[in-house]
Amino acid sequence: MSYDLAVWEGDRPSGDQAAGDQAAGDEFHSLYERHIESDSQEPPSDRIRTFALALLDRYPDISEEDGEDSPWSTAPLLSEAVGPLMYFPMVWSRCEEVSAWAAQLAAEHGLVCYDPQLERLRP
Repeated sequence: MSYDLAVWEGDRPSGDQAAGDQAAGDEFHSLYERHIESDSQEPPSDRIRTFALALLDRYPDISEEDGEDSPWSTAPLLSEAVGPLMYFPMVWSRCEEVSAWAAQLAAEHGLVCYDPQLERLRP
């Protein structure tokens, strides 16, 4: 089982928590349909690529030799970045620690972070 986060370029939805979460959910589904379900071959935008590389600086990709040390559930992690969106899985056992850090990192990069399991903006 994995835990997923979505990070994208754009303005963070405003308003109260419920309205912001709903707007973010709508935007996530739109981006997912456009960039993931369509099997887009679009390379990641510069900001998304920079974010993905920052994730990998702290936690390298999984590999056959040291797969248990990585929190990612897929490799290469950079392949989860398409255009302005990165939708990426992490192992459930480390999701609290890693998702909190990844959400903070997204904010530092001026990106929107959305948790599709909770249907909420993060942080």
